[in-house]
Amino acid sequence: MAAPATAVKTDDAGLGARVKGAAKAAGRKVADAERAAALEVLRQALADGREKAKAELQGQGGGLKAAAVLAAVTDEVIAALYDFASGRVFAGNPTQGERLALMAVGGYGRGFMAPHSDVDLLFLRPYKTTPRTESVVEFMLYALWDLGFKVGHASRTVDECLRLAREDSTIRTTLVDARLLAGEAKLARQLQKRFRNEVVRGTGAEFVEAKLGERDARHAKAGASRYLVEPNVKEGKGALRDLNTLHWIAQYLHPVEAVDGVVRLKAFDKREFATLQRASDFLWTVRCHLHFTAGRAEERLSFDLQPEIARLMGYGDRGDAPAVERFMRRYFTTTKEVGALTRAFCAKLEAEQAISAYTGLSRFWPVRRRQRKQLAERGFIEEGGRLSVESPATFKNDAVNLIRLFRLSDRLGLDLHPDAVTAVHRSLKLINPAVRRDPEAVKAFLDILARGKRTYRTLTLMNESGVLGRFIPEFGRVVGQMQFNMYHAYTVDEHTLRAVEVIADIDAGRLKEDHPLAVQVMPLIADKEALFLAMLLHDTGKGKEEGQEEGGAKAARVACARLGLEPERAELVAWLVRRHLLMSDVAQKRDVRDPQTVEAFARIVKSPERLRMLLVLTVADIRAVGPGVWNGWKGQLMRELYTATEAVFRGGRGLAFDEPAAAARAALAELDAEAGAYGQAMEDDYLAAFATSELAEHAALVALAGRDGGAAASAKAGADRHATEVVVAARDRLGLFADLVGVLAGVGAEVVGARAYTSTNGQALDVFQVQDATGAPFGLERPERLKKLLSALRTAARGEAVRLETRRAPDAGRAAAFSISPVVVMDNEASADSTVVEASGRDRAGLLASLARAISACGYSIQSAHIDSYGARAVDVFYVRGAAGGQLDEAEAKRLKAALTEVLLQPDPSAASARPKLQKARASAVR
Repeated sequence: MAAPATAVKTDDAGLGARVKGAAKAAGRKVADAERAAALEVLRQALADGREKAKAELQGQGGGLKAAAVLAAVTDEVIAALYDFASGRVFAGNPTQGERLALMAVGGYGRGFMAPHSDVDLLFLRPYKTTPRTESVVEFMLYALWDLGFKVGHASRTVDECLRLAREDSTIRTTLVDARLLAGEAKLARQLQKRFRNEVVRGTGAEFVEAKLGERDARHAKAGASRYLVEPNVKEGKGALRDLNTLHWIAQYLHPVEAVDGVVRLKAFDKREFATLQRASDFLWTVRCHLHFTAGRAEERLSFDLQPEIARLMGYGDRGDAPAVERFMRRYFTTTKEVGALTRAFCAKLEAEQAISAYTGLSRFWPVRRRQRKQLAERGFIEEGGRLSVESPATFKNDAVNLIRLFRLSDRLGLDLHPDAVTAVHRSLKLINPAVRRDPEAVKAFLDILARGKRTYRTLTLMNESGVLGRFIPEFGRVVGQMQFNMYHAYTVDEHTLRAVEVIADIDAGRLKEDHPLAVQVMPLIADKEALFLAMLLHDTGKGKEEGQEEGGAKAARVACARLGLEPERAELVAWLVRRHLLMSDVAQKRDVRDPQTVEAFARIVKSPERLRMLLVLTVADIRAVGPGVWNGWKGQLMRELYTATEAVFRGGRGLAFDEPAAAARAALAELDAEAGAYGQAMEDDYLAAFATSELAEHAALVALAGRDGGAAASAKAGADRHATEVVVAARDRLGLFADLVGVLAGVGAEVVGARAYTSTNGQALDVFQVQDATGAPFGLERPERLKKLLSALRTAARGEAVRLETRRAPDAGRAAAFSISPVVVMDNEASADSTVVEASGRDRAGLLASLARAISACGYSIQSAHIDSYGARAVDVFYVRGAAGGQLDEAEAKRLKAALTEVLLQPDPSAASARPKLQKARASAVR
């Protein structure tokens, strides 16, 4: 059993006397007045202790000291309360069966607490419960709740504790650090001794398996990656609970009286122990600040809290690195260190043969732990089913072996032995400029990157061990770097490795259902090494002064030259890095059915090989941003752009409208006179954009609108379409498009694409692609919502008022943490007959409708709209024609830019309402 983890004292033994004195002064008999007086003394002691903990955080004490202070004052308050309850409230001479030992268990038992941590207590009885013990326990619990504690408690005998501990590993864990707070010391010692002899002895392997299993389940629940940009400080990978797991395992196998006893047991060397202490202190500092700032037991380091925690911890802006990103990079570096400590710790346990009977997790302790097999590649062995090295000299004798190790692991499908990982970690300085240029090292690395069997896993091992960043310094520069926005779910390095994994899966044909075109073109790519290198290096320009694209291209050239690539191949990699956002920007922000858009894109890409590589690169980049970012609609846009551009490279004209338009008019004329007249009145680009069957449906809808009050609407919802297509026919008027978009926003339909057409006789046809909040086609699962939408659209199209509640934008509170400047860009080069207007700013409910109304208010018409969002930032692109029907002139463009900027600057009421909640929590924390 561990003694208290700290000897911190915040008061002397006088607290209990002050409690009794206050109670006595309140009245001679025990009553509500005495209880209230006692609790007031304890409440003040808690407040004083919390202020002392805050002082430790703000001074030189740090998180561990602050957590120890909070635990110590809690100890003193609970002990004083127990003394008051047993010595005054229920005064008397208790019998042997009425005596209690009050013990701290679980995380509280370790002697460290966050400001709003739970208090886990064990009321230990010698025998079955008695009326007196029940009364004492009940009084204690109600008093603790009144003091603001969240209490986890149990009242058990020693035998009950031991029986439950044998059955449940969680209960067993709570007893590992059980320590006496007040009451019968003899009873507490009896539990500690019997627990060690009757439960712990001979069950080390079982306990380790349970703890590591719990850890894996916890990681899966909290997010498998330690590089999630809104990490859980307590439960996340590499966070405090992982350090607790190391502690519990160490205590279970080798109980010590203090933390530094781990060093004496040789579980860590002095350098590793210093890293352990530094990581613990940092994480505890973050957690304590998080609790104080939020005013509650908040464990998630969310975007809205990150800037404040960074400020409290003394981080400031430095060059192009904002304070919050510097702070979060330190956080991710720390969790990476915790992962390395975990592996080192397992290696030490294995070396000590501490768990020779353990067979549960082959990654740590395989069945054949001592079997060694010499491998053909010199310096490497297979030990217990895992890859290891003959000795640390394997790397010292030839530093290229630091790369060969991972290639061999990938080829043989062997996990790394903890000894090998520890040896790697201690040999990183051997990776010098000469090693980075060594042809054997380069070949081994490219084999892993472009031809690996388990590319992502192997590269992740290289990254977490530090090898990848040392071998490719350009990548090392972005390890742990976060992007302070709501769009990216991972740090830059984790996003990059996941993108490489997507390309590897495409290459292996594993993503044929999701990305059929990418899987189809991948075998046609001649230089896959260049593609994989471009993916690995595509974000290395982030945070650079010259910008992401140019900075990344520059870094790519340097890396490729060092790796020995020919100049032509190096330039190809640099081009892909510089242009890695091009295809997604064109597909999602421009009209891919506009021939001028396609031809301009083709002029930049220049060759089918680059087009194929750019497609695969773009798919992987978007898919690796985070869960739910990629969807079928984006895939459809990519396929349309790819197909049209490929036609240009085959010698075609991209999308020529003359012949398709003529054929469409002829087909409509064959249907009936009314459809033929409709075809003659519509413009060529519209007729070329839809199949004949769709044109016939539109003609029928227009005819219906003429008979049904001047407006009609229809919809097609299908999972294969990736979005529900909504078509509205009505007489054209200024503001029609804006009114329709307002209805869509009001019912919660997310517009992902829109086109507006007008016939020569004034008939408007607006076509929208809409999804629900989950990214599914709107109304697919709930047809009643689609029916309600169509009714509202018909009403709005006739110019009648529609009352719909505008819905709050998701994540408005978190979005408020970001400073987003509005940007409006006008482009008369991207389209022959329209001005392309890109409006970008803070996303909010109804933004698209507000922008469309502003365009209409200026007297301009919208030909198409292309909508996308990047976390808290929305990017809405409109193809706009002026009052005379063509592109906007300079004065018109200036007027529209001012109007749209004014819309973008309007505050989001739902986001603004989230701010006071945080401010109120901070104020209460200070009080």
